[in-house]
Formats: sequence, structure tokens, C-alpha cells
Amino acid sequence: MTETVTIPLNKLDVDPKNVRKTYSAEGIKELPATIRADGYRLLQNLIVRKGDKKGRYFVTAGGRRRAALLLLAEAGEIAKDFPVECKQREVEDATAISLTENLHEAMHPADQFEAFNALAGEGKAVADIATRFGTTETIVRKRLALARVSPVLLQLFRDEEMSFAQLSAFTVSDDQERQVEVWNALPSWNRDVYSIRRALTEELVAATDKRVQFIGGLADYEAVGGPVKRDLFDESNAGYVTDAALLEKLVAEKLEAAAEAVRAEGWKWVEITTDLPYDTFQSYGRRYPKLVDLGEEEQVEFDKLTAEYDQLAELLNADVADEDAEPRLDEIEERLEQLRDRSEAYEPEAFEAGGAIITLANGGAIRIERGLVRPEDQPKRETAEAQDSEAESGKPKVTHSAALIEDLTAQKTAALRIELANNPDIALAAVVHAMLSRVVGSGYGVQSALQISVTCEHIEGSMKQPDANKALAELENMRENWGHKIPGNPADLWEWCLDQTRDELLGLLAFAAAHSVNAVESKYPGDRKDAFAHANQLGQALNVNI
Repeated sequence: MTETVTIPLNKLDVDPKNVRKTYSAEGIKELPATIRADGYRLLQNLIVRKGDKKGRYFVTAGGRRRAALLLLAEAGEIAKDFPVECKQREVEDATAISLTENLHEAMHPADQFEAFNALAGEGKAVADIATRFGTTETIVRKRLALARVSPVLLQLFRDEEMSFAQLSAFTVSDDQERQVEVWNALPSWNRDVYSIRRALTEELVAATDKRVQFIGGLADYEAVGGPVKRDLFDESNAGYVTDAALLEKLVAEKLEAAAEAVRAEGWKWVEITTDLPYDTFQSYGRRYPKLVDLGEEEQVEFDKLTAEYDQLAELLNADVADEDAEPRLDEIEERLEQLRDRSEAYEPEAFEAGGAIITLANGGAIRIERGLVRPEDQPKRETAEAQDSEAESGKPKVTHSAALIEDLTAQKTAALRIELANNPDIALAAVVHAMLSRVVGSGYGVQSALQISVTCEHIEGSMKQPDANKALAELENMRENWGHKIPGNPADLWEWCLDQTRDELLGLLAFAAAHSVNAVESKYPGDRKDAFAHANQLGQALNVNI
């Protein structure tokens, strides 16, 4: 029930339920002139409720007008007990009334957040709040999340010492002590949204993590009761896994299922790991499968599917493919993989000496490295005595002086250089062959007469969330695509390179050269200023603008 009453100005107090806590001093100073011009009358009555003390009232709506009247009283223009027309309402409606009025004025955002939180605290549902104030449930939830940020940080926002974007980053955590701790720990120059979110979620696992992608995404994790924390201010709203132990269990179960199939192949050993250091294979030997001819029908099918795959890939790259193209591409790729597996076979010795490692690639794809031979299982090299005994087996032994050998091989090198300079196709194949030895595959160890070396720095360690980097994922996909074409045995690589077209070799050259790019400015970059400058020039040429 609403009742109009007249109350002395000095009997009116600030209502703790008034959602507006922050006022602009300049805005209040403008009001007395307006009130004075209208004969000290208020165009809109104050909304009040009974106070805690007899005869006193709380101003639920109209705090700015009350403050302006007090300024007039202090100036002696009106009496301290100046009669003020008010409308009296019940305490149950105080918060909603205050919020309704202030939503139509320039209310400070922090006050609005707290007001919505107060309504939720009174038991009002999100949907009801959204309906009453003509907004969406998502906006209401965002305001409620902002209201749960530490009061210390909200005050910094009020004082304009923190941006809205920074404040919203803190909603990813409900631990107010941790929020303040992170803000104080981050240097002033590094308080960007990404750094705040990363610090608050370091114990969580992002939905973009390869482990989450491997088990099928957040939906599969949630389906078994896994709790999720979502960031309302993240446009993708991907969310975070909060139970890392459950995630690891799901990953382990799925990897173990894959391992059972690999063990059935007959390998000496099979290992499972979710993270594989880039230098893992340097200590391993390798056994490679031998090519086995497909049957006539299977070969026809393979050639037909390969042509269809290339055609669909071109349409997708040109953004002119229909909606069925991508699923069809996946089907073809799966069938081609089956046919490739049938076209290669390991010899019995490989299974006796070698094993397999099952791990995860970027993007959550399963990666199986077969034919690895541990150092202790590698055959011992021939001793010097054995070599000598072979030399003494009756074969003639021809020797030349070191000076003569050096002279003759220098002349041989000069001849190779001039012939290679006059044959760009073979030169291209030779350069690609040399570069691929450090880029493609594991344990490749290809030796080249060309003194060309590709240094491939592994930049994942310099990224906070490498699994979320789309460029890395695309490069991994490109590596897998080339991996289906490049021979697994290093001994076959040179002949294979010679058989490729110029366009294919140029594509491989770009792929290998790309791995040598290093624009990472680490804490101790050394003398690489010119390299960083060239990286900027390279970016301009490639139209890359980070």
C-alpha cells in the first residue's frame, strides 16, 4: 500500500536498502538550482519506509534529492525541518523500488550489480528479476557474478582504478581472497584480462586443453558428473574443468583402450603418456614398416579416394563446399588410413625389438608412434676388432694419403656444386631433403651432403595455453597430412624427394622453413635484435598483424 505523507527533512535518513551507493558530487550540486527554481518543491516525491527509530524514515528512492535539500538547508535557504512530501512503502519492496528508479538514471554499474545481488538474496529467481526489469537472464547472471567480486576490487572499480574488463575477469573465481591476492601480485603493467584469468584458473583445465578434447569435450566430462566452471564474460563460454583427477581418469581409460589394441599387434612394450617432450625420440632407434602392394581393387579404391579427397579439400579451402563436404572428408580420411595401414607391414624383428608410445597430439587427436627401439635393445655396433678381422679376410685393402683424399673430394665437391647450380629441380629436392631431416617424423636422422640445418625451437613452453593456439593446431594438422605422404624409412626419403613435382617440393620447402621461424622474445634473448626486426618485416610480407 502506498500512502502520501509529509515528513520533516531532518527526520529523513539514508536507507541501507537504497541500491545507489555512489553519487556524483557534481550531479548533486546541480539539483538545488532546479529545486529552487520551482519554489523549493520536488517534482517527484521521495519514496520512504519507516526507520529503525520512532519518528524517523529511510529514503528508499530519492537519495540525490534528499542530499540536494540538505545542501539548501545548510545554505540557510530552507529550514532544517523543511516539510518534504513523501510516499511511504513497505520494507519488503524497498530494494526493488530503489532499483526500478535508479535503472532509469545514470546509476553506477557497481551499485547496479549489488542491487541485483540483493534481489537474488531475497529469494527472487533470475528469470523473475530479468522479467521485472526487462532484461535477459544472461545479463542478470553477469551482474550477479560481478557483485560476487571482492568488495575491495569493486571499490577500485568505483574509484576508476580498475576497468570494467579487468573487473569482469575476476568473475571466473568466487574466491574473494584469491581475487585480491592476484590483483596485488600482478605488476601494474601486467594486469590485463588474460593475465588475471590465467592466474585465477591456473589450477583449472581449460576446455581447449587437448585432454578435454580427447575425451569428447566438456559435454562428455559433464555427462559423468564432472563439475564445470564457466566464464560468463568469455564470448566462447567454453568453460573449465574443475575436477582434474576425474579428467585424468577419463583420459587414462580411453588411452588404455587404445593401448590394448596396440599391444595385440605384438610389440615388445607399449607405453602411455599424455605429454611427450619434444626430444623424446632422440635416444630411440627406429624400425620402419616395409611397403606391401595392395590388391588391384584396393589400389583402385585408394587412387579414387585420394582424388576425391584432394578435390573436396580444394573446395573447402575456397569456401565453396557444401555442408556435406567436411563429414565426407572425414570418412575418406578414415578409409585411406585403413588402406595405408594395409600397404605397410613391420617385419617380425621389429616386434621383437621395438615398442610403441601412445600419446596425445595437439587438438586431442591420439598419436601412436610404433617401431621405437630403446637404447638397451639396439644392436651393438661392430667393434674395431670385428672390422679388422673382416679386412683381413683376404680382401685387398686400398689406402690413399689423407692429402690426396682431401684434394680429390674437394674437386668432387666443386663438380657437384656447379652441376647442382645448373639443375634447380634436383637442387630443390636436395634442399627439401636436408631440411626435412630435422622437421618431419621422429628419429629421422637423415644425413645430407648439403650443409643446411633447420633449427626448430619448440615454442609451446613459452605459451601459457599452447593447446588453445589455433596456429599450432593447424601446423600439427599439416604435419599429419604430410606424414601420410612422406616415407617412414629415412633411407627412402631421397628417392621420394626426387619423385615429387616442383609444386609439391615448394610446399614442403615452405613447411620446413616455417618451422625455423623464431620471433620469441624470451627473458634472455641475446643478440637477436636484427632477427626480431626481420620477424616484423616477415609479418608485413605475410600480412600477419597480431
